[in-house]
Amino acid sequence: PVEYTAMSVLAGPTWADPQINDKGFSPKFNERDGEVERKSLNGLYAVENGRPRNPVGRTGLTGRGLLGRWGPNHAADPVVTRWKRDRSGNKITHPVTGKNILQFVAIKRRDCGEWAIPGGMVDPGEKISTTLKREFGEEALNSLQKLPEEKAKLEKQLHKLFSQEHFVVYRGYVDDPRNTDNAWMETEAVNYHDETGETMDNLPLEAGDDAGVVKWVDINEKLKLYASHSYFIKLVTEKRGAHWREDPGPE
Repeated sequence: PVEYTAMSVLAGPTWADPQINDKGFSPKFNERDGEVERKSLNGLYAVENGRPRNPVGRTGLTGRGLLGRWGPNHAADPVVTRWKRDRSGNKITHPVTGKNILQFVAIKRRDCGEWAIPGGMVDPGEKISTTLKREFGEEALNSLQKLPEEKAKLEKQLHKLFSQEHFVVYRGYVDDPRNTDNAWMETEAVNYHDETGETMDNLPLEAGDDAGVVKWVDINEKLKLYASHSYFIKLVTEKRGAHWREDPGPE
């Protein structure tokens, strides 16, 4: 395999580890290492010659590629949903399946131009619930560019949305284009559903940070999303009993 670690990672930004053989760097793999979580959501992983091994198998690349951490790189993906409604506020059902149509907040990623869930990396020492709320605010509501009073108002609405009942859609390793033999992505995808639609009506969508565009997208099987995101969305529709595909086909 080819050894590759991007220059942006080797430049030593705060979100990246040093190289394995750097003086003074002795990471504690498979455990919490200071503020950095090096435990995998999928259990123990092997470490060979000081380097963690991708638990799912070989990728064709050694090193860290574009990822900052050796071993697991933890992300959080907030799936924010609501029912599609007509102008009178009634839920819209699909003409073929008769099931209600679910919508989710999607962003178009600046780095690759693909549509995705507005997630991001967990900061060292940060709780997953904090990451989910922060990333949604930054990417889907452009919270980083807001004035302090606007920010406070947003924070209140976000708190309302993110403190209601939610469910964990997926926790674990994800098949991500950035994975290498020694560094890989893991995520926790969580669904926050605005049943009445009122909370999200008060949150104006505005692309920010890593997002080029943000919008509500109708959910169905034809969605083509970044990495494993289509799979997460499918799990949400199953849980909510929403429309997914016109032809149920063999189960």
